[in-house]
Amino acid sequence: MKEKYKKYINNDYCFDRSTFIAILCLIIVICGVFGFLYEFIFYYFNSGMTQVYWRGGNFLPWINIYATGAVMIFFLTYKLRKKPLYVFFISLISTGILEYISGWGMEKFNNGIKCWDYNSEILNFGNIDGYVCLRSVLFFGISSLLLIYIIVPFLFYLAKKMKKKTFLTLSYTLCFIFLFDEFYNLLFARMLSLPRASTIYKKLGFKYLYFK
Repeated sequence: MKEKYKKYINNDYCFDRSTFIAILCLIIVICGVFGFLYEFIFYYFNSGMTQVYWRGGNFLPWINIYATGAVMIFFLTYKLRKKPLYVFFISLISTGILEYISGWGMEKFNNGIKCWDYNSEILNFGNIDGYVCLRSVLFFGISSLLLIYIIVPFLFYLAKKMKKKTFLTLSYTLCFIFLFDEFYNLLFARMLSLPRASTIYKKLGFKYLYFK
């Protein structure tokens, strides 16, 4: 196992296009779920361990900005995996920029509603306009190390060990399910006046977290 890991660090893997896309699909799924779990746990502590919230706007436990950030980090830092400090700082800066732009944009195009606001959260040192803070970018920087040094090599291992058809079917199917959920709640439900996840989950007693 140690030799295989050294091989990952020192040698670039060459996958055909369909397998490479399948790997990206699994990064999207895994990191979107990882982001949901992080926020689910964090906001429980942020509430003083009195409330739990369903974060994101989907039926499934998945948040799109974490998936987007993970793909961005992969392309920015994979070639630099021999230098963990580079991976950490490039990820910290790039995800901070992504988070600020995303937070600002969603507020401007979402009737002034903030999906997150670090002004009202714990551990918000270095807070900039409520969109980004030191705690968040440090977490993203540390998470990038988890992505590049644990998740990606594991996915490479799966891609090589599993039958190609099985790997592709699994990856594409999972990604399609999560992305369909995202686009349904983001676009289709609004355009066709269909019930969104937030509406249904609120009726079922789930708590959502919005800032004004």
